Amino acid sequence: MEQPPGTFYIGAVAGDDGRGDPLFYESDDLVTHGVIVGMTGSGKTGLGMVLLEEALAAGIPCLVIDPKGDMGNLELIFPDFSPADFAPWIDPADAERAGVSVDDLAAQTAETWKKGLEDWGITSDRLRQVAESSDVRIYTPGSTAGTPVNVLGSLDAPELSWDEHAETLRDEIEGFVSSLLALVGIQADPVSSPEHILLANLIENEWRAGRHLDLAKLVGMVPDPPLRKLGVFQLDDFYPKQSRMELAKKLNGLLASPSFATWLEGDPLDIGRLLDTGDGTPASIVYLAHLSDAERQFVVTLLLAKLVTWMRRQPGTGKLRALVYMDEVFGFAPPVAEPPAKKQILTILKQARAYGVGMVLSTQNPVDLDYKAMSNAGTWMIGRLQTENDKKRIVEGLADAGGSTDVAAFDTLISNLDKRQFVMRKTGEADPVVFGSRWAMSYLAGPLDREAITRLTGGAEKAVPAAEPGPAAGEAVPEPTPADTAPPPPADDSVADTVPVAPPVASGVPVAALDPAAPWADTVGAVPSPSCWRPVVVATVRLRYDDRPKGIDHTEEYEAVIDPPSLPLRPEAIHQVDHDPRDFRPVDEGTGPFVLPDFPASEAKFWKDLQKALSDHLLAAQRLTIWHNPALKAFSRPGETEEEFRERCRQLVEEEADAAIAKLKNRYAARIERAKDQIARADRRVAELAADVDARKQEELISGAGDLLGAILGGRSRSAAVRRAASRRSQTQRKAADLDSALNRLEEEKRDLIRLEAELADEIDALADEWDAKADAVEPIEVGLERDDIQVTELKLVWVPSEA
Repeated sequence: MEQPPGTFYIGAVAGDDGRGDPLFYESDDLVTHGVIVGMTGSGKTGLGMVLLEEALAAGIPCLVIDPKGDMGNLELIFPDFSPADFAPWIDPADAERAGVSVDDLAAQTAETWKKGLEDWGITSDRLRQVAESSDVRIYTPGSTAGTPVNVLGSLDAPELSWDEHAETLRDEIEGFVSSLLALVGIQADPVSSPEHILLANLIENEWRAGRHLDLAKLVGMVPDPPLRKLGVFQLDDFYPKQSRMELAKKLNGLLASPSFATWLEGDPLDIGRLLDTGDGTPASIVYLAHLSDAERQFVVTLLLAKLVTWMRRQPGTGKLRALVYMDEVFGFAPPVAEPPAKKQILTILKQARAYGVGMVLSTQNPVDLDYKAMSNAGTWMIGRLQTENDKKRIVEGLADAGGSTDVAAFDTLISNLDKRQFVMRKTGEADPVVFGSRWAMSYLAGPLDREAITRLTGGAEKAVPAAEPGPAAGEAVPEPTPADTAPPPPADDSVADTVPVAPPVASGVPVAALDPAAPWADTVGAVPSPSCWRPVVVATVRLRYDDRPKGIDHTEEYEAVIDPPSLPLRPEAIHQVDHDPRDFRPVDEGTGPFVLPDFPASEAKFWKDLQKALSDHLLAAQRLTIWHNPALKAFSRPGETEEEFRERCRQLVEEEADAAIAKLKNRYAARIERAKDQIARADRRVAELAADVDARKQEELISGAGDLLGAILGGRSRSAAVRRAASRRSQTQRKAADLDSALNRLEEEKRDLIRLEAELADEIDALADEWDAKADAVEPIEVGLERDDIQVTELKLVWVPSEA
């Protein structure tokens, strides 16, 4: 297989009988950006890895934003397929479940990876070329697990002219200030918040003077800024000194907190260095899985703001100069809210193509992404989706992006996708392509925690000082960080008892720890820097709603989080969250202390009774509401809203009504045609008589004049001339009377046609009203569950990182 230059080998076209021709994607098409959408298990992370591998192979620098921790797997390319290379990344729990040793499972995995790649025509030499020519770097802001990066200490003035790039520089300042204030719990409006306006003016003032800043210097300037006015108001009138001191104290809390010391360490946050190709084609991965939501917003906003500033210094090009990949965009560019990072993402999507910078956004749900972002993407790669609403959102986004979209065809394509299959739609191309993504060169070991990042990069976590001297008199007292103010877990008024070792659990019950990066971590009050770990129960639930007469065969799978666990089971303690195995990790040595369970976790009977109680609850309470139209004998699909179903009923009615109206029109067609023929004949008769009357009047005039002249000159009898004139006039009058009769007949024929057409219109209206009434006859019905429709496949004890 020969790969054309300037292309990415991303997979193969799906054929009727399996894999078709290789699919080569034009790399420069990514300057118009891309979106990857797919539910958990669709293969979207693997497809993202494939795109990055191809970019690195082509020498295109990559900046990777990694909120979940998957993208460090780019480092796991093993050209020799040695089991010893795979062994450190094999989960011992997987080996135990398989009944083999870690080394045996590593050997099996190495062989699987080798065969998988060979099946896609990828050789060991190809892997070695990519591994040796790439420079994968993992940056861990706020941690020394990987390469620490100084995101708080560096505010160097960019090398841009304020005369030419004022808007660009102000955008970077706005992004930094918004995210910094969010980090200390202040949601600030850039155009009305005194805090935001002051900090933005301080930074702009220093940058205009060509002076570099750091956070410590910026905080020191807040109580007594080198400014007299803000706008037209005196500084103290606009933002009093006491309020400025309160802001300074909050910001000083970041500097004084030992947990934020690592935010001031490491390489400066410099886009030019992140994309520098001196040591090979870089894949600079910014690892965020260990951070809170506010901290992630801060890092992403600052990183992308600096990227915008950097790219505007580059010459324009239509070639792909750099690729920005964001593995999970949830929470960063939502359709309604305005988090700090959203403006930067939209700016890149709108403007980066002129500078050869492409962005690819990946997400589980289309509703996670603002429609403006979706409409700016030139390439869509759509995997399996969970709901009909997700499909609808996708079609809306495609319509906004331009071009016609066959909704029904797209729905069919997406519904029939297998795992690792995607529908690719590119702007300007009429037909979508269904393809399967190729085998990733990188070993997909799953999300990497900080310990794994340390092993991968060869570094080691630096110890954080146990304590530091308290503030001297007159110094600002550190304010709580966002981690300190995270919502606490449910607890009673007393302090829970803790033990250093995990309490025993009944035999056969799995035990795991919750990853703080799980999307539902806030539901159970998880925090990234816990003081203890408390127990909850998580059950994997699979429900099948099966009602053949109604055409319903719908399966749901999710996690039922029981918090707090108890018997009898309380319905309000059950929380439904998305099923994603990556939300859980093993309970390692770094986990603890543990809150003692207030339920008998070590008794098998408790788990058996809890499983039965959950099944009983689901049987009694769980219902699937669908909509029914008795007149049309139609039922809604699972996930289809009432309005969507009504619209579908209206479409069904339109087809039936059109057929009925066509039949009615056919019945009237012959009568209408006869009426038109009669009108045509009457019209011709009127025309003939009118012409005859005109001719006779002309003849009467000429003949009368001739008779009169003959009588005068020739001595003819005058009485004879008068008799002839009277005869001609009598004939003309009879023809004129015939003409009036013909005109009356024509008008009568026209009135008959009008009455006939009105009669047809009335019958059409009656038919339309009848079918509209049928379309509106919609009523809700519920589909229940039977005992064998409910599967509680696994109950496990999950330790949640919490505050005491």
